[in-house]
Amino acid sequence: MSGELTAEALMSKAVRASASARALLDLGDVDGACNRAYYAMFDAARAALLAAGAPVQPDLGKTHAGLIAAFGLQLVKNGPITKELGRLLKRAEEIRLVADYKGDSVELEDAREMVGQAAIFVDAMRTEFMPREPDEDSVITP
Repeated sequence: MSGELTAEALMSKAVRASASARALLDLGDVDGACNRAYYAMFDAARAALLAAGAPVQPDLGKTHAGLIAAFGLQLVKNGPITKELGRLLKRAEEIRLVADYKGDSVELEDAREMVGQAAIFVDAMRTEFMPREPDEDSVITP
């Protein structure tokens, strides 16, 4: 197992985690859905930082607070990511802490909102930082 993850590999993990969050929500596992939704956003944020070439430490994903701070400083403070999207990541961390470590479950409506926000966040990071291969039909040849 390689110790280094690429932006593409992290984004793939984020997409899978977002799909898992939706599946868990559909099964009624609101805490599990919140956990997967947060990690979808966490990995998408890591991928975005790497893809942007942000000057961050190699162990960026070691602490959640460190990643969220780096994301805010490098990609939100002066763009290209909106403050609203930056707040979604921080809010997701707060909800995940409730889901994973508190005695109470997350409310169903909060879980639905978080799963939806995770999908929006992951899609926004993919759109902004992951270049897409041009479709063969859209390539213009001279």
